[in-house]
Amino acid sequence: MEAAGPRSRDARGRAASQPGSRAEKSPPESRKVYMDYNATTPLEPEVIRAMTEAMQEAWGNPSSPYPAGRKAKEIINAARENLAKMIGGRPQDMIFTSGGTESNNLVIHSVVKHFHKIHAAVGGTAEHPSPVEGALPHIITCTVEHDSILLPLEHLLEERVAEVTFVPVSKVNGQAEAEDILAAVRPATCLVTIMLANNETGVIMPVPEISRRVRALNQQRAAGGLPGVLVHTDAAQALGKQRVDVRDLGVDFLTVVGHKFYGPRIGALYIRGLGELTPLYPMLFGGGQERNFRPGTENTPMIAGLGKAAELVAENCEAYEAHMRDVRDYLEERLAAEFGKRIHLNSQFPGTERLPNTCNFSILGPQLQGHPRCC
Repeated sequence: MEAAGPRSRDARGRAASQPGSRAEKSPPESRKVYMDYNATTPLEPEVIRAMTEAMQEAWGNPSSPYPAGRKAKEIINAARENLAKMIGGRPQDMIFTSGGTESNNLVIHSVVKHFHKIHAAVGGTAEHPSPVEGALPHIITCTVEHDSILLPLEHLLEERVAEVTFVPVSKVNGQAEAEDILAAVRPATCLVTIMLANNETGVIMPVPEISRRVRALNQQRAAGGLPGVLVHTDAAQALGKQRVDVRDLGVDFLTVVGHKFYGPRIGALYIRGLGELTPLYPMLFGGGQERNFRPGTENTPMIAGLGKAAELVAENCEAYEAHMRDVRDYLEERLAAEFGKRIHLNSQFPGTERLPNTCNFSILGPQLQGHPRCC
């Protein structure tokens, strides 16, 4: 269950869920309950207004000097600032993409290309061979990632372009544990990519601990002439549901997906110290937009909507989180009361944090078939 967030800021959403409420007496055909918010969210009315205004007033090419173009550029710059504020980053470290799939693929593409570029530049000699001589770039991820991480990595593996380790999550806490991630590191490891929160269980991964331990490991690797390991997190499911700060996470890359927090279907990518500390190599080539890292004439209305959604998250995240947790906890209480021992809440791992909006459960019984579902 992915409970509604900002669309239910008052008590109406909660009251409609409670027994004896006025909403409960409405005819069934007049009631609609949407429970797939981890797949996508409806657009917030303020986001729709921002997009509509951009279409009407900022239709010009953002690269053009006349008023409509300048207006578009101003809207894009403001949206970039709102995104950065939402995640505790710098505006100059944000680039806009078509969505989470592109952002994730761009990270993978960049680290593989950077590995080959650095290896070619450094090389080795017969007396002092490179520690990664002849090795393919190695990437570590976990088995419950989104397909926009898993499938590109599987493709690289099949094409013998990279080596990949898929770390299983713990059956005890549902997490990709830092110890298992670090144990998988090899001399040629160049990237660790672990989602911030799982879309089906809601389990929050220990990304800050993983980043901290990778940074410590990188100091040792540098002394041994080994390439540094970069850390990426796909934050699609966490944004808008809990506070996300790249400084606390300690990551080099972070994926943003607008339609997971009441914005449009467009995305962004955070790159720590873009062009200075963290490498990024474009997959596309064109007119130089996004400082040549992601060229293509900007989609101003979609960017405007993403910026407005990010602004709302930055201003209201604590309220959103509290509301979602109330609805989720109420649902789980009612499930337990109705089904007793026949209900199993799959994502309640002792000591493990989970998203406030997600409930994953199974109903047990001799005549029931199927698999655990996130409803």
